[in-house]
Amino acid sequence: MKENYRRVLGRSGIEVSALGLGCWAIGGPFILDGKPDGWGEIDDNESIKAIHKAMDLGINFLDTADCYGVGHSETVIGKAISGRRSSVVIATKFGYFGNEATKTLSGTNVTPDYIERACDASLKRLNTDYIDLYQIHVGNLLISEIEPICNTLNRLVAKGKIRTYGWSTDLLAAAKLIAERTNCSAIQHTLNVLNDSPQLIQFCEANNLASINRSPLAMGFLSGKFTADSLLTNDDVRGAGHSWVPYFKDGKPVPEFLQALDAVKEILTSNGRTLVQGALAWIWGKSNCTIPIPGFKTVKQVEENATAMEFGPLSSGQINEIEEILSRMKR
Repeated sequence: MKENYRRVLGRSGIEVSALGLGCWAIGGPFILDGKPDGWGEIDDNESIKAIHKAMDLGINFLDTADCYGVGHSETVIGKAISGRRSSVVIATKFGYFGNEATKTLSGTNVTPDYIERACDASLKRLNTDYIDLYQIHVGNLLISEIEPICNTLNRLVAKGKIRTYGWSTDLLAAAKLIAERTNCSAIQHTLNVLNDSPQLIQFCEANNLASINRSPLAMGFLSGKFTADSLLTNDDVRGAGHSWVPYFKDGKPVPEFLQALDAVKEILTSNGRTLVQGALAWIWGKSNCTIPIPGFKTVKQVEENATAMEFGPLSSGQINEIEEILSRMKR
């Protein structure tokens, strides 16, 4: 792997590929708040082949959560990395709990006892005796909850069950609450061409934290495959009616985002990149601490994502141009 294909997970010093695998979709169908929260049906064999292909192409960072498919994503990863554990860096998350049999999430829990149990359950499903990066999944917590959570996570580090920890949150105030902890090394947050996050990126840079970027392709919006006539089914998280999905409403792409993408398409597809590759290149061009984790369901998607590493980041000039175009459109 070329040098510029690598990034470091903040102050942990753990080296990872500049591109990770987002493993939400491969968890398959599950329910949150009475609505589908997965990405439709999946093929576990294809998921495993895709993970193997990613590893062959130099991607060594896998990001999942115990709630994706209510444990299923972790189980699939555990099978995929069998015999190859030392070749991958695994990040998972805790905080949402549910029923594995009914594939339904029931609520959140971040108490010390629960965190220890959740960690042990994740280790078992992942078929490993340590987790590289363990992340809080509940994005908004009470200040009083942070101390016991971090004490528990520090205990897990001391026991060798996890190497380092972080928080999946879009709130700068939350990032500030955990950043000073010695064993904290990452903030996971939304970042894509349509949803910039300059404050969190600057904060990660200033505090030597990795900026792990979820929704780097805006839930598939930046693939360019959607038009004004597209309609997603309600068994897909994007068509299920969740209020927190910004890019799709009632299963349809939001028109303003379609217009924005159309306006910057030419820059993103420069030098022979696909739209997907351009969207990832934009993220790398924003900062040296960014690590996008696009989702996947097929080998083909992984191959397209991985090829983005060969093109590298967009130039600062291209990024500034995109920023100007999008800010003009918002006026």
